[in-house]
This record gives sequence, structure tokens and C-alpha cells, in this order.
Amino acid sequence: MKQVKQVFYILIAAIVLVGALYTVVNYYGYIFSQRVSGEILEVERLNQGAALVAPGSIAPEALFSFAVAIKADTGEIFTASTQDRQWAVAKKGMCVEALFYPYPFWELDRAGTWNNARLIKLRDCPAK
Repeated sequence: MKQVKQVFYILIAAIVLVGALYTVVNYYGYIFSQRVSGEILEVERLNQGAALVAPGSIAPEALFSFAVAIKADTGEIFTASTQDRQWAVAKKGMCVEALFYPYPFWELDRAGTWNNARLIKLRDCPAK
């Protein structure tokens, strides 16, 4: 009976460990996301003219690809790529609150950088 309990506890521990690992791998960006509040330094649309040349050759997500640079209130500059259509109305000099998601550390060529910046709030910056 004692061995059955030990095997049961080991099985439960393994299931919990696999579940935790699965959660971290699938939701890494959400778990380690960072909310950034500051001024937009630059918002650049990528693939500006490509959609006009060959309408069916580009995925719809690529039509709304942006590169974003935000200077946080702390002075740190955050940059990210995104496919959030809301960035189309954001202009340089406006204040913004955005959510930045990190690439996971196991994607070695992109580790330490941000992607999928989500626009939360957009407002005019107060006069400095």
C-alpha cells in the first residue's frame, strides 16, 4: 500500500510539472508582458506599397505590420513589431499606453526583444 501511495504522488507531481511547463511555453508572452506608458517616438508601417501592386499576394496580417518605438516615462525606449491595426491611427508625439510581449528565450535569434505591441490607450501628451 505504501508503494502505491508513492507512485500516486510521483504521478501527480509529474502531471503538475508537465501542466506548469505547458502553461509557461504556451503563455510565455502573456506571463512576462510589460505595460509601457510614454510618448511615441516613431510608428512605421511596413509593406506600404506592396498591397497595391499585387492584392492577393500578401497575407492580410502583413498589410497592417508596424514597427513601434515608445519612450517610456522612465526614459527607456521600447521598440517592437506588431500587427495591431490600432497603430494605424497613432502618430509621432502622442502619448500612449501599450502592452509589450517578449519573444521567448528559446527563440535564440529574437530573444530579448519585443513583439506584438498592443495599443491600450492613446492620448495627447501634456505640454512639456
